[in-house]
Amino acid sequence: MTALMPVRPERLTGTSNLLLATDLDGTLLAGTSDARRRVRDLFSGGLPGAKLVFITGRGLESVIPLLSDPTIPAPDYIIADVGATIVHGDLRPVSQLHHAQAANWPGSQAVLRALAGFPQLQRQTVPQERRCSFFLAEGDISDSLRAAVEALDCDLLFSAGRYLDVLPRGVSKGSALRRLVAAEGLAESKVVVAGDTLNDLSMFEAGFAGIVVGGAEPALVECVRKLPATFMARSEGCGGILEGLAHHGTLVEPSAAAQQRSERRGEADLVMVYHRLPFDEVVEDGVMTQRRPKSPNGIIPTLLSFFGGGQTGSWVAWSQQESREPDDFESHVTVDAERYPRLKAARIPLTAEDVDLFYKKFSKEAFWPIIFSFPDKAEFHQDHWERFLEVNRLFAEQTAREAAEGAVAWIHDYNLWMVPAFLRPLRPDLKIAFFHHTAFPSSDVFNILPWRRDIIGSLLQCDYVGFHIPRYVENFVDAVRSFAPVEVLGTTPCAPRYLTYGCALGVDTMASAIQVGGRTVALGAHPVGTDVGLINRLVDTEPVQQNIGAIDAYLDGVTGIVSIERLDYVKGSLEKLQAFERLLEQYPEMLGKVTLLNIITPAAPGMEIYESLRVEVDRVVGRINGRFSTLNWVPVRYFYRSLPFDEVVAHYAACGVAWITPLRDGLNLVAKEYIATRKAVGKPGVLIMSEFAGAAVELHGALLTNPYDANAMTATLYQALTMGHDEAVYRTGRLAAIVTEHDVRRWGDGFLGAVARHAASEAPAKEAA
Repeated sequence: MTALMPVRPERLTGTSNLLLATDLDGTLLAGTSDARRRVRDLFSGGLPGAKLVFITGRGLESVIPLLSDPTIPAPDYIIADVGATIVHGDLRPVSQLHHAQAANWPGSQAVLRALAGFPQLQRQTVPQERRCSFFLAEGDISDSLRAAVEALDCDLLFSAGRYLDVLPRGVSKGSALRRLVAAEGLAESKVVVAGDTLNDLSMFEAGFAGIVVGGAEPALVECVRKLPATFMARSEGCGGILEGLAHHGTLVEPSAAAQQRSERRGEADLVMVYHRLPFDEVVEDGVMTQRRPKSPNGIIPTLLSFFGGGQTGSWVAWSQQESREPDDFESHVTVDAERYPRLKAARIPLTAEDVDLFYKKFSKEAFWPIIFSFPDKAEFHQDHWERFLEVNRLFAEQTAREAAEGAVAWIHDYNLWMVPAFLRPLRPDLKIAFFHHTAFPSSDVFNILPWRRDIIGSLLQCDYVGFHIPRYVENFVDAVRSFAPVEVLGTTPCAPRYLTYGCALGVDTMASAIQVGGRTVALGAHPVGTDVGLINRLVDTEPVQQNIGAIDAYLDGVTGIVSIERLDYVKGSLEKLQAFERLLEQYPEMLGKVTLLNIITPAAPGMEIYESLRVEVDRVVGRINGRFSTLNWVPVRYFYRSLPFDEVVAHYAACGVAWITPLRDGLNLVAKEYIATRKAVGKPGVLIMSEFAGAAVELHGALLTNPYDANAMTATLYQALTMGHDEAVYRTGRLAAIVTEHDVRRWGDGFLGAVARHAASEAPAKEAA
């Protein structure tokens, strides 16, 4: 190995121009969570002018995932492959060094051919570039092996008693760092290096001020213990880095602001982090008042119910205001003093522009098409992403202020994907749980997102992540695999709770926990249920009974097919109408015998992306009715408006068939509401489900169809319309048992129960650490 001329380190008297070059595994990535947080804070603005270098034996490919880990400071430079790769923190090569390193490397294939005659070498299966790494027993470094490496004009590096690296001549961590410091015009006297194994030796031999962290490889300690510029720390990992920086004269105490942030705690044991408040805000005579939500969303009452037992809680959500800092704004308001006496809504003031960009435009134009596997419809704008980050940061900061020590923060849905990334560094004590209310796509589709690494890095800060069905869990694990090495810690069989081989979204096993970069993340499937009790009560009310009678009178013996969905290209509205038209063409005996009650809820105001779809739906409905209507019968009764939930229930009760065939759907509660309603009125109902709706894998007894197969759509509809009474009764009973057993309350209890079980299983490991 080429000898390095030592520099003369001086005692650091300030923070300006400090450059810390640190090994990763065992050094920067080790130590207590508090020490890691303090190092992150120091190199994320806490030491003005300071720079950070990752200097590692890892290949660059395996360093990239760390750049999306919010608990690790972002590097200014990366030296990878034991010095053979030198890039800026944004992965741009440090050109003059990069090309010189490449010119001295004979190529991996040449090295492998030259060493093929040494069976004691086992190549490491890790990403690497401009080096070849092997496992080797210590006694097997023969003269012939050294000669073979010498003939390649390469250097040999042996460390930890088993790792052997073949590197370009003159390449090591120390030489690479010396070259980087010179090329970038950095002050050698301000450089501090930190490491823990023998392959870090060259950094210390270069003469820089050094830190050997606690628990280091004894061989390294023996080699450097007499070097005057090297400090032997007692603490491991980041704790040792902090000790060493203090020894070398750098102020490492947390700033007053950082100390205040770390000490600030709220009172809420459970923080619900949801994009919307649990009530509607309405301005009447210039005064903001609260109203019950118009939507029959059963999730919000269920989430509220967890605060009914006197549990101290907070509900973090946005409140649309004229500015981010409105006058006389109440950040905390009571939700319901009588029912939830210890629950406060923590309102985050967002402007109309914030909501428009963060929710209506960016979430729906960039994320929504990817989530539901329509990448051709996705639009990506960096400025929208930056606004998304800004809003997510506000949610995270508010959550950090609300939560008590060790509290559970339950974050909801993709609109808040980046909240865990901002929250974990602020509150490492929290149990962060995330529930994904939509689908999660296959990894090849998800990875189209320009910010996929940021999103996965954020979700990996959670302790528990839940999805509707096992397929989405597996899709998530695959996406993580394309991001970083994954160890699956446990799996769960999916049958008999879920369909496995009988559905497009079926899988036979599901990962229950994964470990990535030293973090354990538990996973689970929790399909949301419907509020069966609410539906039972509604069915018996006079308005619903009157509506049922009116619809029955309109149908007058004709079989009603109910279809309810939002205006959205993922719902398959056009495909459904075309299949119905084909039914009337192929089975003329159905003319006058069936009516499609097609209810489409308009998109939210400002969602221009759906306007062309609405026009096309209008056109197809008009064509079908124009072709087949008679004086006494109209084949499609079309509603383009939002119906009150009691009217929706009346349609369920009056129709013998429900046709739920989205091209993609995260779950689909309409299917469950239909079955609950048919059970409440004591009548069978045939449910047709798209195989690509999440609920299809849960609802045993539904007729499954492929909405992309035109013939299958028509054939399945015909099967439903001609099904015998006994079979319909059997299928309805089977479905009703599932819907009743797994209602929305069971969903909420199951999710929080899983979070608590995971926290309990992790506690002994944390105490031991």
